[in-house]
Amino acid sequence: MSPTPQQRRASRHHQPDPGAGAAPARGRRAQPITVAAIIDAALGIVARDGYEALTMRRVAAALETGPASLYAHVVNKDDLGELLIGRLCTEIDLPEPEPAAWREQITGVCTRMRDQYLRYPGISRAALAAAPTNEDTLRIGEGMLAILLAGGIAPQAAAWGIDSLMLYVSAYTLEVSLLTDPGNEWVVSRDELLSRLSGLPDTFPQTKRHAAELTAGTDHERFDFTLDLVLDGLARR
Repeated sequence: MSPTPQQRRASRHHQPDPGAGAAPARGRRAQPITVAAIIDAALGIVARDGYEALTMRRVAAALETGPASLYAHVVNKDDLGELLIGRLCTEIDLPEPEPAAWREQITGVCTRMRDQYLRYPGISRAALAAAPTNEDTLRIGEGMLAILLAGGIAPQAAAWGIDSLMLYVSAYTLEVSLLTDPGNEWVVSRDELLSRLSGLPDTFPQTKRHAAELTAGTDHERFDFTLDLVLDGLARR
């Protein structure tokens, strides 16, 4: 019986890239197909055109091969998405936990993760699609857990706090990607949104009264605000 996709993924996480050092396939391509090469090609596509534009066929074309060549290394697009998130996580530095600076350290990790995701529009869809299983991604959770525990946060609160923070970073960066996508015809300007909310009928009294507050925020003010709320809650517990 052939291995299931889950078994193939689990096996790959604990073994070297099976394509590394392999002889090149016949055809135009001079270099072998490896997981690293697939990830590089996929990230290039996402950086240019967004995660929604990523397909196995486009990655294969970028590598001058056929889609079938990729499936020896990657199960499907969801599997590829997990590998992409793992690659981005390898580029995030984790500080040595300092009890007195735990809030600043956690904020720094989340900010670096946010900035990584924003480099590749929509890629946080992959982070939201499945629980992390590869060691590159799990390294971030391990580092955040160490920081929170060093700061005196109880293990259960720390575990759920990390889950909340990671979900928020993924959701926030996905929203930003959608809002900044020039092809998204449903996005309106802040002024237009303010005008629409202010012009609602009187059955929306609070929304009309506080339309300015509901549409306020520049750069990453909302991001910082929400992180502070989560960390305040963890500190109180």
